[in-house]
Amino acid sequence: SIHFGSPIARPDDPHQIRQAVLKLGANAETVARDTKMIVTRLFIRRAKQRKRQLKVADSLGAELTGGQALLRALVLRRLLRRHVLAEGEQYVGVLLPPGAGGFLTNMALALDRRVSVNLNYTVSSEVMNACIKMAGIKHVLTSRKFMEKMEFKLDAEIVYLEDFKDKPTLADKAVCWLQSYLVPASILDRTLRLGEVKPDDVLTVIFTSGSTGVPKGVMLTYANVGSNVEAIDQVVHLKPSDVLIGILPFFHSFGYTVTLWGVAGLNIQGAYHFSPLDAKQIGKLTQKNGGTILLSTPTFLRTYLRRCEVEEFKTLDVVVCGAEKLPRDLADEFEKKFGVRPVEGYGTTELSPLVSVNVPPSRSIGNFQADRREGSVGRSVPGVSAKITHLETGAEQKAGESGMLWISGPNVMKGYMHQPELTASVVKDGWYQTGDVAFIDDEGFIHITGRESRFSKIGGEMVPHIQIEEELEKLVGSTDDGKPQVAVTAVPDAKKGERLIVLHTKLAKSIDELRKGLSEAGLPNLFIPAADGFVEVEALPILGTGKLDLKGIKAMAIERTRE
Repeated sequence: SIHFGSPIARPDDPHQIRQAVLKLGANAETVARDTKMIVTRLFIRRAKQRKRQLKVADSLGAELTGGQALLRALVLRRLLRRHVLAEGEQYVGVLLPPGAGGFLTNMALALDRRVSVNLNYTVSSEVMNACIKMAGIKHVLTSRKFMEKMEFKLDAEIVYLEDFKDKPTLADKAVCWLQSYLVPASILDRTLRLGEVKPDDVLTVIFTSGSTGVPKGVMLTYANVGSNVEAIDQVVHLKPSDVLIGILPFFHSFGYTVTLWGVAGLNIQGAYHFSPLDAKQIGKLTQKNGGTILLSTPTFLRTYLRRCEVEEFKTLDVVVCGAEKLPRDLADEFEKKFGVRPVEGYGTTELSPLVSVNVPPSRSIGNFQADRREGSVGRSVPGVSAKITHLETGAEQKAGESGMLWISGPNVMKGYMHQPELTASVVKDGWYQTGDVAFIDDEGFIHITGRESRFSKIGGEMVPHIQIEEELEKLVGSTDDGKPQVAVTAVPDAKKGERLIVLHTKLAKSIDELRKGLSEAGLPNLFIPAADGFVEVEALPILGTGKLDLKGIKAMAIERTRE
């Protein structure tokens, strides 16, 4: 039996009985809430719930039921404990693309109460080693097949998962089979000592993309990720028949929380492919598994629009985009071809990452209140609050007034690893300063209008790079591969402080045509870059997440304008 309260001194006293019942209820509610927050405990329950149903699949042919996924994760946990990881070794590197292997490795580490650190394999060895040093990582778990394509020289011991193939003993298999198929979840929790895990304990460290500087180690807790997983379920109204197509890398916070733990902690299936750029394989994977949910970026979506067949995406009914603004023309084209309209959401690594999302049309519950507004990034998810403050005075703004976006809720990170001063500079009284400029309309929808670092102060006025970029994108159109053709940044200027620079690939329109188009779009003269501010480059720097590398773009602009 499970005992929550203390013994009743006088069983005949109604008051004592009532107090004991109230305490029992409160404790039970706390246990239920903490179980939801401890996503490893959720994984065990969902895996057992889908014991004979498909839970995880990937484009390399893996197909695992919930029981098989739990069994393999438990076996891998035992092997890592016995052959690799020392007692007390907390942070463990993972260098794997989205797939069954990456899923099981993250589950095995979490079931052993370790902190998995999924490393960004699109950066240089130097940057990755800086992350390894910051997290104190001694071992990096990867696969030979994956590392054959890479040229990393890492300051940690490389562990190849293929080497474990013949290491499970008969006892390993028997014990883990019993735990997966026969032992109740509550007993398995106690066996693995998951009850010792607290909601505020660190579950993972996600390194920021480094789009505006050196990557920072964002510590996300069980409560951070657990609250996001619960919010996804509440907003998208998931069903047991849902199949989430997982293409975003696990080193990306959206990929880690939603496509990894969303699948692990909810009663849905996940189907993974190792590269978000591989449109043909993603189309086949979606068709084979009957994918219903696709999480992507607009850049990747353009590629699928050009290269995927209608039949391949016919089962999709939820497409959510993040990381960059979703252009209306892209949403229109995607809906026209595939019959499903993409919606936009918003988040940042420091917020686990989900902050807000427009409810997809197919999942709207149709109540009296609008749950989707195009041009916005949606309303904040349950439990999350948003506010806007004036960029200079810090005063809280009214509905419709633009300023700095602040977020509060269970999704706010624990902090930056080993950087308490930096943490304190962005998290104040529980509110996280996003660095994004936005306004909240009178119905609570958040509209992102720019990023603080993507403004230039020219002639005493704030000039938004993103607004100029969006108008230029309309003028130049889109390419077949979906890659961006223009990026706006700024370089120092002796007279005005800064001047606008447009980096662009080879374009069909002339610079004069582009400048005229910006003027006709209603942009003030101050917002229109000078003719010598347009610089042609072979390709724009892009991060592994599909976003523009803002740091790389600025460096390129400074270098090219110096010539």
